[in-house]
Order: sequence, then C-alpha cells, then structure tokens
Amino acid sequence: MSKKIVIATMVVLSLAVSLLILPGTGCELIADQTASKTELDVTLLEEIWEILQEKYVEPDELDVEALIQGAARGMVNALGDPYSAYLDPDDFEIFGTGLEGEFEGIGAYVGERNGQITIIAPIPGTPADEAGIRPGDVIMGVNGESTAGWSVQDAVIVIRGPSGTSVKLLILHEGDTEPVEIEIIRASIEVPSVYFEMLGEIAHVTIAEFTDRTDDELATVLDEVIEQEATGIIIDLRNNPGGLVSAVVDVTSRFLTDGIVLSIINNEGKKTDYPVESTGGDIKLPIVVLVNQYSASSSEAMAGALQDHGVAVIAGTTTYGKGSANNLYRLSGGSGLYLTTGRWYTPEGRLIEGEGIEPDFPLDLEEVDPVEWAVDYLENITQS
Repeated sequence: MSKKIVIATMVVLSLAVSLLILPGTGCELIADQTASKTELDVTLLEEIWEILQEKYVEPDELDVEALIQGAARGMVNALGDPYSAYLDPDDFEIFGTGLEGEFEGIGAYVGERNGQITIIAPIPGTPADEAGIRPGDVIMGVNGESTAGWSVQDAVIVIRGPSGTSVKLLILHEGDTEPVEIEIIRASIEVPSVYFEMLGEIAHVTIAEFTDRTDDELATVLDEVIEQEATGIIIDLRNNPGGLVSAVVDVTSRFLTDGIVLSIINNEGKKTDYPVESTGGDIKLPIVVLVNQYSASSSEAMAGALQDHGVAVIAGTTTYGKGSANNLYRLSGGSGLYLTTGRWYTPEGRLIEGEGIEPDFPLDLEEVDPVEWAVDYLENITQS
C-alpha cells in the first residue's frame, strides 16, 4: 500500500498542490479499491451501451473510455457532496500530490458556500491577490463557462494551471450586484505558512495554512517569541483554509500538554482520536485566537481544541464550518476517488461541519480591528 497522506481542505487553486485536507477535512491516500459491500446492478448502463452501439447516429464517434469516465463522474456527482469527486487519470496525477506549501496557480483558496464556488482567501502577494480577488467572492464562471453545479474539485481542476498561462474568472464581489470578469496570469508560488511580528510585548503570529513545513516554521517563530520575552500571543487564523491533519495536530500540540486535538467519526460511527503530541506544552502565555467566517477546516480544529482545553480565548466571527474528513482513493487505470468519509469533532465533541466554531468574544469586524482588540485584551490580562 502506498504511503498514506493525511490532509485537511479547503482546496488551493494550484498545479502542484490542490488538497488542503486537507482536510478542511482530512484526506488519506489509499491504494487500489476492488472489493465492495454491496453488488452494483449495472444492467441500466449495459442497456444504454447496447442502444448507443446500435442506434447512435455517429457510431464512429463513440469513445468507450470517455463514456466510462463520464459515468463514473456522474455517479459521484449524484451524491450532491461538493467535497467528493471522481478524478480521471490526468486529474488524479495532479490532484493527488502532497501538500508542500508551493505550487503553480493563481494563489487562492476556494470552498463551497450556499451551492456556489466561493473564494476563502487569496494568498497575499499572489496573482489572485494582486488582481483584486477577495474573501467571499463568488466564482460564477471560468473561461466563459458557468460554474453552476460544479464541485470544488471541478473548479480547482479548471482554474489551476502552469505558470505563465492565463485564466478568466467571472467574479461577483461580496456586496456587489453585477459580476466582473478578471483575467489572471498564473505563477509559481511558494508561500511561508507562518508570519510573525511583535506588537509591543505581544507576539502576533499568523498561520496562513497548515502544510508539512508549518510546525517547523512555528517552532522557529516560538523560539523568537520566547527570546523577545513576549507577555502574550495572538494566533491569527483569519482566512486560513486548512491543511494537513498531521500539521494541525503538531502545531496545536505546542500549546497543550495532554488530551486530544480532534476526533473523526466515520460512516460506521467509529471514532478516531488524534492525541496531543508528546512534545506539546512549550508555551504557557495567555493566548487570543483570531478567526473569521473564512477560517476553515484545520484552522477550525485548532481553534476548537484550544478553546475546549481552556488555553486560549477565541475572538472574531463564527468560522466557516468545514469539518469533513476525506479520503483520496487510487483506483484502477490511474484514476481516483476523492470521498467524504467522516466528520470532525472538537475534543469536547462539538461538530465542526456546518456549525463552525463560535468565538468567546464576537467582534464586529467593520467596527473593530481584531488585532488591536487582541493586543488590548492581552495587555489588560498581563497588567492585572
């Protein structure tokens, strides 16, 4: 069996990396699947195939492989799950790569909200960011084709592409009534997942996503936090779309001493706990975690874990509510199946999917600067 890759999603619009399931979502790469619990009656498909061969007006145009691929895609699309998808061999080769924090694409994360393909966040400094793409934007079309009925994976596969190529997006900005077409030139992008600055005696640590480098990057930052003698920490998870399950467990463990980070319950009701790593508990400072409606997947798991363990307060708005576990199955012929197989729960058993994480301190983001609020909160704590 191939090495298992556990990841959590929203999905990045990239060439080399397309899974952030990560999550939102845990994703696991599993070898060829051949057995099934229930026999599938394919009589209907056989009948259609016989009629096509006998009656279709262009018999020479019948492409058996294309029909098989279309039937497989239609079966999965019929689930109505925006985070499940059938991937043909070409898509699987690209989509099934690991999450390494570097890619070619426009530099934005997407999810599904109210049946629409929605921007979770552009990555700062990327083509999407520079083109004016904003959190909450709805992608109504790609290269002249409507996205109605598309899954998140459909959007990712069409929008991503090699550096130097272009893609035209029909974008409805949040609050606008008319969409605008934006052409974006894709680029090669390598993005640090952790950013750090000192605001007086308060450390402001932004975690942009959870990649296989995030824990190492955070370890370096936390060493600097200690050296700077910070009196409090702001963990900024706003617009964080998620990432690797292993990364969020490692990162969250740095602020905990024992217990679990999250649990996943599958279709049979089996619960799998992800315990705090033994290296945890390094940081003993007061913590504020900032979230917003575009904090998704692994970022929700981290916020929920720190909240349940009582080591941090959460401030901002209710998070996205993307907490489904997904497996990426390798099928025969090089194709793949990306399937929702479980739901995420916080240590105290709170469901993340469709619910999100409620902040301890709700903030009106149009009236309050969350970072300034967090600095004031932590300074008041340390002074008292």
